[in-house]
Amino acid sequence: QVLVAESGGGLVQAGGSLRLSCIVSGSRFGDIRMAWFRQAPGKEREGVACITSGSFTTWYADSVKGRFTISRDNGKNTVYLQMERVQFEDTGMYYCAEASVCLPSLRAIGPWGQGTQVTVSS
Repeated sequence: QVLVAESGGGLVQAGGSLRLSCIVSGSRFGDIRMAWFRQAPGKEREGVACITSGSFTTWYADSVKGRFTISRDNGKNTVYLQMERVQFEDTGMYYCAEASVCLPSLRAIGPWGQGTQVTVSS
C-alpha cells in the first residue's frame, strides 16, 4: 500500500512562493500517477495538480494554472508542488495522493496523509 507524508507548508505573503514535498513509501511509486489536492476552510477537497508516472503528462486546475508546477523525482519517491505568486485563495490544507487519472475528473485512490497547511497572508 502506498503511504504519503506531506511537508513544506507554512505562512507566506501573497505574491510569494512555497515548495511542498510529498514522500511516498512503497515500490510502486514509479508506476503510479500522483496528485496534489487542497481543502480550503469550509470547502470540499479539490484536485489542483496531477502528474503521470513518467512525468509525460501534467494537469492543473484552472485556478492554479500558470502559477503552480508539479514535478516528481522517481529516484527519491517524492512529488513536489512549486507554488508561485500565491494568492489568498490558495490558503488551505494540501494533500498528496495516488490519483486515478490526470484529468479534471481525477480522484484520490490511495490513502491520505496528514497534509501540510498553507496560509497566505495579505
